[in-house]
Formats: sequence, structure tokens, C-alpha cells
Amino acid sequence: NFGGEIPDTIEKLTTLAGIGRKTANLVMGDVFHKPAVVTDTHCIRICGRLGLTKNKEPAKVEEDLRKILPPERSSDFCHRLVLFGREYCKARGERCSKCPLLDICVSRK
Repeated sequence: NFGGEIPDTIEKLTTLAGIGRKTANLVMGDVFHKPAVVTDTHCIRICGRLGLTKNKEPAKVEEDLRKILPPERSSDFCHRLVLFGREYCKARGERCSKCPLLDICVSRK
């Protein structure tokens, strides 16, 4: 379909079998260095806890984050969320007392 080349838009990438928005955004950011918002379960959980979105549906969370993130930093933001989630904001066993964002975390107020 694309002459052996990786498509460089989310719309084209998602036409490929097995490629959803999350993977398409990952390719856009990491391969093509274009603005991308990867909304996986970690992103949705952490952004909800921090009050950055009230949505749980990936496409809606992506839309909310695109409104507030500078495009040139959006891909990096998502990667940092993963690292932040591994260190502090885990699904189970949060480390809130040591969290550097405790003062702004809406889920702890």
C-alpha cells in the first residue's frame, strides 16, 4: 500500500493491520519526530490522578492532552510519564509520600 515505506501520518498508519492510535502515535514521535501523544493505560491513570483529564477513553485523553501540551514536547511527555509511573505513580503501591508532584496532585487533596 505504501511502496515498502512506513507511512508518516496517523491516518495512514492506522490503516495497517494491527496498528492502532497508540502504536501510530509512538511511530510518529519516535520514528518521525513529529508531535505525538501516546495514551496507554499508564498515561490515562497518571493524567487522571494529576487532574490533566477526566476522561478514560484513550482518544479523548489524547485530545485533552493535545490541548495543553506543546506539540514539540508531547512525545517526550508521554515517555516521561512511563518513567514517572514506574518510580512513583504505580497502579498499586503508589509512592505518594516521596512523589515530587504531591503538591499538585488532585487525587491526594
